[in-house]
Amino acid sequence: MQTILGMILGAVLLALGVYVYDSMQTSSVANGQVAETNRTIVNWDVVASDWHSLKARARDDWVRISSK
Repeated sequence: MQTILGMILGAVLLALGVYVYDSMQTSSVANGQVAETNRTIVNWDVVASDWHSLKARARDDWVRISSK
């Protein structure tokens, strides 16, 4: 149980760290005019789109399974 909890906590900390790093890379306050030239690690628009489609598919599958 501790291993699974550690793996989940590690994944959450990794995602949080990448988000904070990307936020600092694209922040014009932190980097001035250089912010446009830096690239982020994660394309957050694609992540948001994938997350919404995953939620919609899970909701549709839940409705399909629970209606049986």
